[in-house]
Amino acid sequence: MLHVLKNSWPLLLGMLLLMLGNGLQGSLLGVRGPQAGFSTGMMAIVMSGYFAGFLFASRMTPGMIRRVGHVRVFAALGSLVSAVLILFPAVVDPIAWTIGRVIIGFCFCGVYVTAESWLNDSATNETRGQTLSAYMIVQMAGVIAAQGLLLVPDSSGFLLFVIPSVLVSVAFAPILLSISPTPAFESTKPMTLRELYSHSPLGVVGMFLLGGVFAAQFGMAAVYAAEINMSLGKISFFIASFYIGALVLQYPLGWLSDRMDRRFLVFVGAATGAAAALVAMVFGSNYVVLVAAAFMIGGSANPLYSLLIAHANDQLEAADMASASAGMLFVNGLGAIAGPLVIGWVMGMVGPPGFFLLILVLLSLMAAYALFRMSQSEAIEDTGLYTALSPNATPVAVEVAQEYAIDVAEELEEEASNP
Repeated sequence: MLHVLKNSWPLLLGMLLLMLGNGLQGSLLGVRGPQAGFSTGMMAIVMSGYFAGFLFASRMTPGMIRRVGHVRVFAALGSLVSAVLILFPAVVDPIAWTIGRVIIGFCFCGVYVTAESWLNDSATNETRGQTLSAYMIVQMAGVIAAQGLLLVPDSSGFLLFVIPSVLVSVAFAPILLSISPTPAFESTKPMTLRELYSHSPLGVVGMFLLGGVFAAQFGMAAVYAAEINMSLGKISFFIASFYIGALVLQYPLGWLSDRMDRRFLVFVGAATGAAAALVAMVFGSNYVVLVAAAFMIGGSANPLYSLLIAHANDQLEAADMASASAGMLFVNGLGAIAGPLVIGWVMGMVGPPGFFLLILVLLSLMAAYALFRMSQSEAIEDTGLYTALSPNATPVAVEVAQEYAIDVAEELEEEASNP
């Protein structure tokens, strides 16, 4: 691990600062929007803009890198993010905020692709797994720590928007000053969704449903908390609980998934998250219960992202994995775009409990479908290796994980054939 930190500390430090800024802006908009008089439906549209931008950038960024290079793309996208963050408090309008969220989603995805391609190029077969794990831990830690910044006093109404702008700007310094030339990122031709579904029905359906759950966590949790009049301190800890749960439970579920049928773990994780959402709906007036439910939803739902990718890879040849990853991310992005819109509509119909109601429905559907798939086919005996991935993973991060899993599997196969 020390070797990994020595070689990748500029990237890891930069990503930590970036996730601090990104985590703060998402929660901050969710709090400030209702204060500015935006309806729940308006906030749903604003929040869905991030995922629309993220989806477009995952397709366009590789071409941008090939044309002008990693450093220029990194600097250009970063400057746009910093500018948009400053404009949010200056132009308090739902249309302007939606456009800003689309731009931020596009830019952050582009930044992730650029940084992750550097990470993939600098890692070796011996360090790839550790590097990816450190990268994902830093991402999650940044989002968790960002919630604490919500408590910074802001009498002017501008300071909390200035902080993420500064963090994003400073984040590029260690990366741009330390980055070494990297090869152009080669995009892969994705499978058609029909082909991908034929290989892994649970992977495709689960990814779509999970996109809605992630959008609820990242985009609408702060809106829900503001709607029920939580104090700023309580909102901060409530949102952080989703990511703390993910950080704590990611590895144990991953360890289990390499030793048993992944579909069963998908069922257990989705059912656990659905049960936690039901408890939050029934006892929503109790803050401790809400925090515990958020911890369990985050801890059970976030690892499902990696589980579903690993399950899909179990059905594929090594040569098909990179192509399939783009399709899985595209499906997840579609669910993430639709998630806030549907949650906003449900909350408008039934009130704040609609936030947990939709999470309950989505995770229940996933659990039911996993159970159905288990009843349709025999358990898979040979499974690949699980690698933890963030819900914000880009095609580069997925391919890093896949390369690592393939390398380790080949090493294990060689050891087995040459005892």
